[in-house]
Amino acid sequence: MPQALIDLLTRNFELDHNDVYRIDGPLDITRVRGLLNIERPQLKDKPFIASSPQAFVKSSGPEIFAAIRECDLLLYHPFESFQPFIDFLRVAAEDPDVLAIKMTLYRVGRNSPIVEALLDAIQNGKQVAVLVELKARFDEESNIEWAQKLEREGVHVVYGLPGIKVHAKMAMVVRREGETIRRYLHLGTGNYNPVTARVYTDLGLFTSNEEIGADVSDLFNFLTGYSAKTSYRKLLVAPHSLRSGLERLIRAEMDRHRQHGDGYLIFKMNALEDAGMIRLLYEASQAGVKIDLIVRGVCSLRPGLPGVSETIRVRSIIGRFLEHSRIYYFQNGGDERIYIGSADLMPRNLNRRVEILFPIEDPKLVRRLRDKILAKYLEDETCARIMQPDGTYTREPRQPGKKLACAQTWFLKRHLA
Repeated sequence: MPQALIDLLTRNFELDHNDVYRIDGPLDITRVRGLLNIERPQLKDKPFIASSPQAFVKSSGPEIFAAIRECDLLLYHPFESFQPFIDFLRVAAEDPDVLAIKMTLYRVGRNSPIVEALLDAIQNGKQVAVLVELKARFDEESNIEWAQKLEREGVHVVYGLPGIKVHAKMAMVVRREGETIRRYLHLGTGNYNPVTARVYTDLGLFTSNEEIGADVSDLFNFLTGYSAKTSYRKLLVAPHSLRSGLERLIRAEMDRHRQHGDGYLIFKMNALEDAGMIRLLYEASQAGVKIDLIVRGVCSLRPGLPGVSETIRVRSIIGRFLEHSRIYYFQNGGDERIYIGSADLMPRNLNRRVEILFPIEDPKLVRRLRDKILAKYLEDETCARIMQPDGTYTREPRQPGKKLACAQTWFLKRHLA
């Protein structure tokens, strides 16, 4: 930019030379999106159609509830379609046996089929309650518009809690079945947004587990002001019990390692910044526990430091899709525990947000998460960057002639429709 133009701008905006920053490179990188319109298919990722699990392909209408009753169902987006969740809500909106639908909305997005399903439900006489987080960064305007529309149509809309952001991802359908009332749940690691579900990796669990259902019901009652209960049966809930629950599980792994020498943790998250959790992971490493951390973004822990973190490895996966799922694995001497949910290990997630981590209890799903998801990330040699003790990152060492593993490519090939 010519100096004369800089002088003109600083003068008119009442700035001085200390407010001027010269950038060697593009100022607004979003402008490169226009390159996508160039017809050069050989330079682009191949389009794909996500698969739908057979349990949903075979189930239509109320049969979807029978499929969830039969066993817990776990979907991994975007490799598996997000459409089953939308169908779940649409069926609930039309089913005469459904009494109520409750859910949280964090990043709603434009033209949301989820909101349309909720509006259909209220028109069909269902009780519908929605917690809309108005403080979702960059989505405030969209969320306000949807919240106002829902409220006008008769939906019970709750606008979060004072001083606390509601980041938990949960939906509950209450259904009459004969003489009983049953809860059907969807709990996830990502937003209820079909657009981001195509480019973020996230997990979603369908379950009718009674204890988890009671916990989610209690949490909704807390969020809507009908209950002050803050203790739960299965869920780890921030800001009440999530930190202490993780600490308890990590310390149990340390105790196990001291007795049997087989302690092992695998944590996958977006960011690791909380000082208390980092100190505890250092303590676990010093006790000998093997720890693999898959942290896409900021990681304030330093691995491989002699006497501090020698048994900790940290890797970041940066690929075609934004890694967004949070998974916490505890080997526990073979009686494995896995929690997934919305929370990263950051002070804001643990202290100033409503977050949930929920257990995966079906042994088949535990094995899938361990062997078909976490293990694939730990084998990745293409998109992985390995953190060094000084905080820098390097690529995995490459062996000449060996075909390189890529977790996201493996997921795509496995789940293509």
